[in-house]
Amino acid sequence: MTNKLSRIGFYVALYATVFIIAWIGAFKFHPDEAQAISGLIQHSPFLSWMYNVGSIDQISAIIGVGELTIALLLALYPISKKASLLGGLLATGLFLTTLTFLLTTPGTLHPATAFPSLLGAFLIKDLVSLGVVLVVVGDSWAALKH
Repeated sequence: MTNKLSRIGFYVALYATVFIIAWIGAFKFHPDEAQAISGLIQHSPFLSWMYNVGSIDQISAIIGVGELTIALLLALYPISKKASLLGGLLATGLFLTTLTFLLTTPGTLHPATAFPSLLGAFLIKDLVSLGVVLVVVGDSWAALKH
């Protein structure tokens, strides 16, 4: 019973994460979302260079394609451990990158308390998603080794 409940929990966490990544990825094609993420990207030491090669809307769309691809790869977990492993590794990079925004973007933490602002709280949810994709990476890797 416990093992069955754990598997149900795993799939709920996995497909909730897939839904979140896909939903946010789909929003990247809207100009309002492109503007909303521009401050995060502009302040990122890892991503700010992107605006030298494309417009705010273009870069947002490229990120959206990446997020939708990651969501698809993760969703393939039941039928392709190779795809889910790749999706999990890419998602790990995605979530580690977005978590750096907490340190690089002004306004994500309240200066006096260091507690997250509304934007910071939105970013912190990526810790849970990071945990989910790390489980997918480990499980996919183990399945491929057998």
